[in-house]
Amino acid sequence: MSPSQVKLVKPDSIADARAKLRHVFIRDLVLSCSIGVHRHEKDAVQRVRINLDLAVREGDLELEDKLGNVLCYEEIGDGVREIVGRDHVNLVETLAEEISSMCLEDSRVRSARVRVEKLDIMADATSVGVEIERFNTKV
Repeated sequence: MSPSQVKLVKPDSIADARAKLRHVFIRDLVLSCSIGVHRHEKDAVQRVRINLDLAVREGDLELEDKLGNVLCYEEIGDGVREIVGRDHVNLVETLAEEISSMCLEDSRVRSARVRVEKLDIMADATSVGVEIERFNTKV
């Protein structure tokens, strides 16, 4: 396939007024993590960058400028830090799945797009990693 045949795909917007969805996100959260399948990765921590995009159902109540009426991104960030701080994980895919599962525990979260990148693996690349999208099947 030639470059002229490649079409850039722009994902659908997560925020959607008609569906009463709000876009809650965390950008470029860089943490130290024990992750990797190779022997040298099991003995040292490495930097990972995490990005989250959550489609969150807006409540029927007015916002009233109250934290209790919205999904708190600080709590989500704390949850990500707790997961990353656990025991060693072999795969970035596993870490992404654990993070998406934590996000989807809140029934207001309809979908979670999670990107996990290892930052110091390839000298000639900024990062390597995975991005997943999961949906809340409980609602």
